[in-house]
Amino acid sequence: MSVSVTFGDENLAGQAAETAERLAAEGVPQALANGDPTLWGPDAEAEAAIRLGWLTLPTTSRELLPEIGKLVERARAEGLDHVVLAGMGGSSLAPEVITATADVPLTVLDTTDPAQVRRALDDRLESTIVVVASKSGGTVETDSHRRVYEKAFRDAGIDPVSRIVVVTDPGSPLEQAAREAGYQVFLADPDVGGRYSALSAFGLVPSALAGADVARLLDDAAEVLPLLSQAESNPGLDLGAALGAAAVAGRDKLVLEDGLSEINGLPDWIEQLVAESTGKSGKGILPVVGADPNDTDDELIAGIDTDGAVAVSGPLGAQFLVWEYATAVAGRVLGIDPFNQPNVAESKENTGALLDRPELPAGTPLLVDGPVEVYGELPGGQAPKDLSDVLTRLLEAIPERGYLAIMAYLDREAAFDAPTAEGASFEEMTDAWSAADPATLRGLLAVRTDRPVTFGWGPRFLHSTGQYHKGGPQNGVFLQITGAVEEDVEVPGKPYTLGRLQLAQALGDQGALAKRGRPTVRLHLTDRAAGIARLLEAAREV
Repeated sequence: MSVSVTFGDENLAGQAAETAERLAAEGVPQALANGDPTLWGPDAEAEAAIRLGWLTLPTTSRELLPEIGKLVERARAEGLDHVVLAGMGGSSLAPEVITATADVPLTVLDTTDPAQVRRALDDRLESTIVVVASKSGGTVETDSHRRVYEKAFRDAGIDPVSRIVVVTDPGSPLEQAAREAGYQVFLADPDVGGRYSALSAFGLVPSALAGADVARLLDDAAEVLPLLSQAESNPGLDLGAALGAAAVAGRDKLVLEDGLSEINGLPDWIEQLVAESTGKSGKGILPVVGADPNDTDDELIAGIDTDGAVAVSGPLGAQFLVWEYATAVAGRVLGIDPFNQPNVAESKENTGALLDRPELPAGTPLLVDGPVEVYGELPGGQAPKDLSDVLTRLLEAIPERGYLAIMAYLDREAAFDAPTAEGASFEEMTDAWSAADPATLRGLLAVRTDRPVTFGWGPRFLHSTGQYHKGGPQNGVFLQITGAVEEDVEVPGKPYTLGRLQLAQALGDQGALAKRGRPTVRLHLTDRAAGIARLLEAAREV
């Protein structure tokens, strides 16, 4: 079964067809399939020349399968059935989708939250195998995870060499360190950018260890590959033309909806691919995941195996390739380079500078409302009365065609720690879980505005929508949430803990956002559980 792209919106269908015809007349399908780096203009050519390897991954990645198979056999023979993936952005999002779709367990560490990392460390360390994945080899979160696990293994009398596997690019600092340590190393294609790496070693190694059929993934991608050089019946061209034409016409909020299908979690992967690829030079397409449409004229509803203005159906491996192709096409339509990420480094550099300081400059709160401290510059001038007033004024500050982004630097698995009671009703359990989950805040605020409200876990989103926030259209309003750390985790060999790194990442990104003149407020929970409860209570009062 290949991928199909259908339209439920006649106007969009017409715009997409016209754009696809123009692209075909310009020779784009064949040129892109051939890896032509000139398609995005002279300024993008150098970057594109080293970023088009994803086009051949359905074939070239098969070379990895024998070695991956041997690794899987060894892990099973040694009883290593708890697979942990330490990776950020493109190194974690694709494996998360692959394993969720295959219904096999994978613990993903794309966080610096001490509680979340400690939970992973405390879970079956004796049967844990860790995949450390970083394209650059210098990702601070992943480097921290590696150091933490190395110490944990040694403290437990386990040789890390038998438990750590590395996936990285050739010549990276991580490859050198891994070779010196004696770890097994899988080298990825260096001509594939992180967010286009789903079918590379970054997607395949952890997914296969967890139990997914990665050969089938490549088979499904290979089936659609010949279609991508065609001028007609080309799902990548049709989808890319639709995304690009809609955005040019003002429908630049991509509401991603997935129906009941065999694929689980694909919108989260698409979010990074589209946001980081298109959000730059003041342009971009903003993916909105997990939210109901507002039926505004700047929204485009994309259905994954379900209905939408544009709907995409097909197996996961093929969808990966088609969405990558479509994003590259949309970049040409928008006139941007879909392969660079010029604003991602800014927050990283801010974080590094903050970590070099003796103390983190948290600032003085504008307001203290019980267990919640409010920092930043709030629209409206006068001091806020309470937390509900803060949220109200942020909603009022969203500009026309703008959006609100909620960014929580917390434990994203906290909802599963909600208290349970024997004999509790389903409704009572649902209320308890919602009260423990800060993501519930998005739903409470979304019903009070007709503008999109997005939600991202920090620092995970920094490797995804973070590029769009800073490089895309400057019409965002930003709400950060940080929390006090009760029990921190040391990062061996580094002068900081995970808790300090987490807060520095939030402050670094806050500085990058505030520099652009957009409203940016940070809510700090001095008690995480009580703070979330107060925050949700305030949101209900807005």
